Amino acid sequence: MPKQDRIDATLRAAIARGQRQPSPPKLAQALEYAVFPGGARVRPQLCLSISRACGDDAPALADAAAASLELIHCASLVHDDLPCFDDAHLRRGKPTVHAVYGEELAVLAGDALIVMAFEVLADAAPKGHMERLPALVTALAQMTGMPNGICAGQGWESEREVDLAAYHRAKTGALFEAATSMGAIAAGSDPEPWYDLGARIGEAYQIADDLRDTLQTEEELGKPVGQDAVHNRPNAVVELGVKGAMSRLGDTLSAAITSIPSCPGEAELIDLVRRQADRLSPVALASHTA
Repeated sequence: MPKQDRIDATLRAAIARGQRQPSPPKLAQALEYAVFPGGARVRPQLCLSISRACGDDAPALADAAAASLELIHCASLVHDDLPCFDDAHLRRGKPTVHAVYGEELAVLAGDALIVMAFEVLADAAPKGHMERLPALVTALAQMTGMPNGICAGQGWESEREVDLAAYHRAKTGALFEAATSMGAIAAGSDPEPWYDLGARIGEAYQIADDLRDTLQTEEELGKPVGQDAVHNRPNAVVELGVKGAMSRLGDTLSAAITSIPSCPGEAELIDLVRRQADRLSPVALASHTA
Protein backbone atom coordinates (compact mmCIF):
# COMPACT_ATOMS: atom_id res chain seq x y z
CA MET A 1 0.00 0.00 0.00
CA PRO A 2 1.38 3.48 -0.86
CA LYS A 3 2.65 5.52 2.09
CA GLN A 4 -0.04 8.19 1.67
CA ASP A 5 -2.80 5.57 1.83
CA ARG A 6 -1.27 3.97 4.93
CA ILE A 7 -1.11 7.35 6.66
CA ASP A 8 -4.63 8.46 5.76
CA ALA A 9 -6.18 5.11 6.69
CA THR A 10 -4.61 5.24 10.16
CA LEU A 11 -5.62 8.88 10.62
CA ARG A 12 -9.21 8.21 9.57
CA ALA A 13 -9.46 5.30 11.98
CA ALA A 14 -8.15 7.50 14.81
CA ILE A 15 -10.57 10.33 14.05
CA ALA A 16 -13.47 7.86 13.81
CA ARG A 17 -12.65 6.57 17.30
CA GLY A 18 -12.67 10.14 18.57
CA GLN A 19 -16.09 10.71 17.03
CA ARG A 20 -17.80 7.69 18.56
CA GLN A 21 -21.12 8.44 20.20
CA PRO A 22 -21.92 9.89 22.54
CA SER A 23 -19.57 12.78 21.79
CA PRO A 24 -20.04 16.55 21.39
CA PRO A 25 -21.02 16.90 17.70
CA LYS A 26 -19.23 20.20 17.00
CA LEU A 27 -15.98 19.10 18.62
CA ALA A 28 -16.18 15.78 16.77
CA GLN A 29 -16.54 17.69 13.50
CA ALA A 30 -13.68 20.03 14.40
CA LEU A 31 -11.30 17.06 14.81
CA GLU A 32 -11.90 15.91 11.26
CA TYR A 33 -11.81 19.46 9.90
CA ALA A 34 -8.37 19.99 11.46
CA VAL A 35 -6.88 16.85 9.90
CA PHE A 36 -8.63 16.49 6.52
CA PRO A 37 -7.90 17.33 3.83
CA GLY A 38 -4.26 17.23 4.81
CA GLY A 39 -1.20 18.97 3.50
CA ALA A 40 1.76 17.12 2.02
CA ARG A 41 1.98 14.83 5.10
CA VAL A 42 5.74 15.28 4.89
CA ARG A 43 6.54 14.23 8.47
CA PRO A 44 4.61 10.94 8.42
CA GLN A 45 5.90 10.16 4.92
CA LEU A 46 9.45 10.69 6.17
CA CYS A 47 8.73 8.44 9.15
CA LEU A 48 7.52 5.61 6.91
CA SER A 49 10.46 6.09 4.55
CA ILE A 50 12.92 5.67 7.42
CA SER A 51 11.02 2.64 8.70
CA ARG A 52 11.13 1.07 5.24
CA ALA A 53 14.85 1.83 4.97
CA CYS A 54 15.33 0.02 8.29
CA GLY A 55 13.34 -3.06 7.28
CA ASP A 56 9.72 -2.13 8.13
CA ASP A 57 9.22 -5.36 10.08
CA ALA A 58 6.26 -3.89 12.03
CA PRO A 59 4.20 -1.89 9.50
CA ALA A 60 1.23 -1.40 11.83
CA LEU A 61 3.51 0.16 14.42
CA ALA A 62 5.20 2.33 11.78
CA ASP A 63 1.77 3.48 10.55
CA ALA A 64 0.81 4.41 14.11
CA ALA A 65 4.07 6.32 14.61
CA ALA A 66 3.52 8.22 11.36
CA ALA A 67 -0.10 9.05 12.18
CA SER A 68 0.79 10.17 15.70
CA LEU A 69 3.26 12.67 14.25
CA GLU A 70 0.65 14.09 11.89
CA LEU A 71 -1.90 14.40 14.70
CA ILE A 72 0.60 16.38 16.79
CA HIS A 73 1.45 18.53 13.76
CA CYS A 74 -2.23 19.25 13.04
CA ALA A 75 -2.82 20.10 16.70
CA SER A 76 0.08 22.55 16.60
CA LEU A 77 -1.41 24.27 13.54
CA VAL A 78 -4.80 24.63 15.24
CA HIS A 79 -3.16 26.22 18.29
CA ASP A 80 -0.75 28.30 16.17
CA ASP A 81 -3.65 29.93 14.36
CA LEU A 82 -5.49 31.03 17.52
CA PRO A 83 -5.95 34.77 18.17
CA CYS A 84 -3.55 34.60 21.13
CA PHE A 85 -0.77 33.50 18.74
CA ASP A 86 -0.97 34.21 14.98
CA ASP A 87 -4.68 35.12 14.78
CA ALA A 88 -4.69 33.49 11.33
CA HIS A 89 -7.86 33.18 9.29
CA LEU A 90 -6.62 30.73 6.65
CA ARG A 91 -4.81 27.40 6.83
CA ARG A 92 -4.27 25.04 3.90
CA GLY A 93 -6.45 27.30 1.80
CA LYS A 94 -9.55 27.12 4.00
CA PRO A 95 -10.78 28.98 7.11
CA THR A 96 -8.93 28.03 10.28
CA VAL A 97 -10.54 25.85 12.93
CA HIS A 98 -11.24 28.72 15.31
CA ALA A 99 -12.73 30.78 12.47
CA VAL A 100 -15.27 28.01 11.82
CA TYR A 101 -15.88 26.50 15.27
CA GLY A 102 -14.82 29.27 17.67
CA GLU A 103 -11.81 29.65 19.93
CA GLU A 104 -13.04 27.38 22.72
CA LEU A 105 -13.58 24.39 20.44
CA ALA A 106 -10.32 25.08 18.60
CA VAL A 107 -8.38 24.86 21.87
CA LEU A 108 -10.19 21.63 22.77
CA ALA A 109 -9.70 20.18 19.28
CA GLY A 110 -5.95 20.80 19.45
CA ASP A 111 -5.78 19.27 22.92
CA ALA A 112 -7.81 16.24 21.84
CA LEU A 113 -5.55 15.64 18.82
CA ILE A 114 -2.47 15.67 21.05
CA VAL A 115 -3.99 13.06 23.35
CA MET A 116 -5.18 11.06 20.33
CA ALA A 117 -1.59 10.85 19.04
CA PHE A 118 -0.49 8.92 22.11
CA GLU A 119 -3.63 6.77 22.02
CA VAL A 120 -2.80 5.74 18.44
CA LEU A 121 0.62 4.52 19.57
CA ALA A 122 -0.81 2.70 22.58
CA ASP A 123 -3.43 0.95 20.45
CA ALA A 124 -0.87 -0.31 17.92
CA ALA A 125 1.75 -1.67 20.31
CA PRO A 126 -0.17 -4.76 21.53
CA LYS A 127 -0.38 -5.97 17.91
CA GLY A 128 3.35 -6.66 18.02
CA HIS A 129 6.65 -5.39 19.38
CA MET A 130 5.29 -3.92 22.61
CA GLU A 131 8.91 -3.46 23.74
CA ARG A 132 9.28 -0.59 21.23
CA LEU A 133 6.40 1.45 22.66
CA PRO A 134 8.28 3.23 25.51
CA ALA A 135 10.91 4.62 23.14
CA LEU A 136 8.24 5.76 20.66
CA VAL A 137 6.22 7.50 23.37
CA THR A 138 9.34 9.14 24.79
CA ALA A 139 10.47 10.40 21.39
CA LEU A 140 7.05 11.86 20.61
CA ALA A 141 6.71 13.46 24.05
CA GLN A 142 10.19 15.00 23.99
CA MET A 143 9.67 16.50 20.55
CA THR A 144 6.24 17.86 21.53
CA GLY A 145 6.89 19.38 24.95
CA MET A 146 9.71 21.08 26.84
CA PRO A 147 12.55 21.92 26.73
CA ASN A 148 13.22 21.10 23.06
CA GLY A 149 9.86 20.31 21.47
CA ILE A 150 7.36 22.34 19.51
CA CYS A 151 5.95 23.84 22.72
CA ALA A 152 9.39 25.28 23.38
CA GLY A 153 9.47 26.59 19.82
CA GLN A 154 6.24 28.46 20.40
CA GLY A 155 7.57 29.69 23.73
CA TRP A 156 10.67 31.22 22.13
CA GLU A 157 8.36 33.66 20.34
CA SER A 158 7.58 35.31 23.69
CA GLU A 159 11.26 35.99 24.49
CA ARG A 160 12.97 39.31 23.83
CA GLU A 161 16.25 37.66 22.82
CA VAL A 162 16.10 34.53 20.70
CA ASP A 163 18.71 32.02 19.59
CA LEU A 164 17.57 31.55 15.96
CA ALA A 165 19.09 28.05 15.66
CA ALA A 166 17.45 26.88 18.91
CA TYR A 167 14.16 28.45 17.85
CA HIS A 168 14.20 26.78 14.43
CA ARG A 169 15.16 23.42 15.88
CA ALA A 170 12.32 23.45 18.40
CA LYS A 171 9.67 25.17 16.29
CA THR A 172 10.07 23.05 13.16
CA GLY A 173 12.98 20.67 13.53
CA ALA A 174 11.58 18.82 16.54
CA LEU A 175 8.85 16.94 14.69
CA PHE A 176 11.23 16.11 11.85
CA GLU A 177 13.67 14.67 14.38
CA ALA A 178 10.75 12.73 15.82
CA ALA A 179 9.85 11.50 12.33
CA THR A 180 13.29 10.09 11.58
CA SER A 181 13.91 8.64 15.04
CA MET A 182 10.42 7.13 15.39
CA GLY A 183 10.67 5.57 11.93
CA ALA A 184 13.84 3.80 13.03
CA ILE A 185 12.42 2.80 16.42
CA ALA A 186 9.24 1.38 14.87
CA ALA A 187 11.42 -0.89 12.72
CA GLY A 188 13.56 -1.98 15.66
CA SER A 189 16.63 0.07 14.70
CA ASP A 190 18.83 2.48 16.63
CA PRO A 191 17.38 6.02 16.25
CA GLU A 192 20.66 7.80 17.04
CA PRO A 193 22.07 7.85 13.48
CA TRP A 194 18.85 9.41 12.20
CA TYR A 195 18.58 12.48 14.43
CA ASP A 196 20.83 14.64 12.29
CA LEU A 197 18.80 14.01 9.14
CA GLY A 198 15.61 15.08 10.90
CA ALA A 199 17.22 18.18 12.38
CA ARG A 200 18.59 19.33 9.02
CA ILE A 201 15.34 18.76 7.15
CA GLY A 202 13.50 20.61 9.90
CA GLU A 203 15.88 23.55 9.67
CA ALA A 204 15.44 23.65 5.92
CA TYR A 205 11.66 23.72 6.28
CA GLN A 206 11.81 26.61 8.73
CA ILE A 207 14.14 28.66 6.51
CA ALA A 208 11.86 27.99 3.54
CA ASP A 209 8.85 29.02 5.62
CA ASP A 210 10.60 32.26 6.56
CA LEU A 211 11.31 32.93 2.88
CA ARG A 212 7.72 32.24 1.89
CA ASP A 213 6.38 34.39 4.71
CA THR A 214 8.48 37.25 3.35
CA LEU A 215 8.19 36.76 -0.40
CA GLN A 216 4.97 35.03 -1.34
CA THR A 217 1.29 35.95 -1.30
CA GLU A 218 -1.59 34.64 0.77
CA GLU A 219 -3.11 33.11 -2.36
CA GLU A 220 0.10 31.23 -3.15
CA LEU A 221 0.50 29.88 0.38
CA GLY A 222 -3.11 29.35 1.44
CA LYS A 223 -2.42 31.12 4.73
CA PRO A 224 -1.61 34.69 5.89
CA VAL A 225 1.84 36.06 5.01
CA GLY A 226 4.06 38.64 6.68
CA GLN A 227 3.24 37.17 10.07
CA ASP A 228 6.83 37.19 11.34
CA ALA A 229 7.08 40.94 10.79
CA VAL A 230 3.64 41.58 12.32
CA HIS A 231 4.48 39.60 15.45
CA ASN A 232 8.17 40.61 15.56
CA ARG A 233 9.30 36.98 15.47
CA PRO A 234 12.71 35.53 14.60
CA ASN A 235 13.16 35.12 10.87
CA ALA A 236 16.05 33.84 8.77
CA VAL A 237 15.44 36.48 6.10
CA VAL A 238 15.72 39.29 8.65
CA GLU A 239 18.96 37.83 10.00
CA LEU A 240 20.57 36.71 6.72
CA GLY A 241 18.80 38.59 3.94
CA VAL A 242 16.98 36.86 1.09
CA LYS A 243 20.10 35.68 -0.72
CA GLY A 244 21.70 34.59 2.53
CA ALA A 245 18.61 32.64 3.55
CA MET A 246 18.43 30.96 0.14
CA SER A 247 22.10 30.03 0.42
CA ARG A 248 21.58 28.64 3.93
CA LEU A 249 18.61 26.64 2.65
CA GLY A 250 20.69 25.04 -0.09
CA ASP A 251 23.56 24.26 2.28
CA THR A 252 21.19 22.73 4.83
CA LEU A 253 19.53 20.46 2.27
CA SER A 254 22.92 19.34 0.97
CA ALA A 255 23.97 18.54 4.54
CA ALA A 256 20.75 16.58 5.02
CA ILE A 257 21.61 14.32 2.08
CA THR A 258 25.15 13.83 3.39
CA SER A 259 23.82 12.86 6.84
CA ILE A 260 21.74 9.91 5.59
CA PRO A 261 23.17 6.76 7.20
CA SER A 262 24.23 3.86 5.03
CA CYS A 263 21.22 1.53 4.74
CA PRO A 264 19.35 -0.58 2.17
CA GLY A 265 16.97 2.32 1.47
CA GLU A 266 19.68 4.98 1.16
CA ALA A 267 19.02 5.72 -2.55
CA GLU A 268 15.28 6.15 -1.95
CA LEU A 269 15.92 8.53 0.95
CA ILE A 270 18.35 10.62 -1.10
CA ASP A 271 15.68 10.89 -3.80
CA LEU A 272 13.09 11.88 -1.18
CA VAL A 273 15.28 14.68 0.20
CA ARG A 274 16.11 15.90 -3.29
CA ARG A 275 12.40 16.05 -4.17
CA GLN A 276 11.79 18.03 -1.01
CA ALA A 277 14.64 20.36 -2.00
CA ASP A 278 12.85 21.06 -5.28
CA ARG A 279 9.63 21.67 -3.38
CA LEU A 280 11.28 24.02 -0.89
CA SER A 281 13.16 26.00 -3.53
CA PRO A 282 10.49 27.00 -6.06
CA VAL A 283 11.33 29.28 -8.97
CA ALA A 284 8.99 31.86 -7.43
CA LEU A 285 11.34 32.18 -4.47
CA ALA A 286 14.56 32.00 -6.44
CA SER A 287 13.45 34.80 -8.72
CA HIS A 288 13.33 37.18 -5.78
CA THR A 289 17.07 36.76 -5.19
CA ALA A 290 18.01 38.15 -8.60
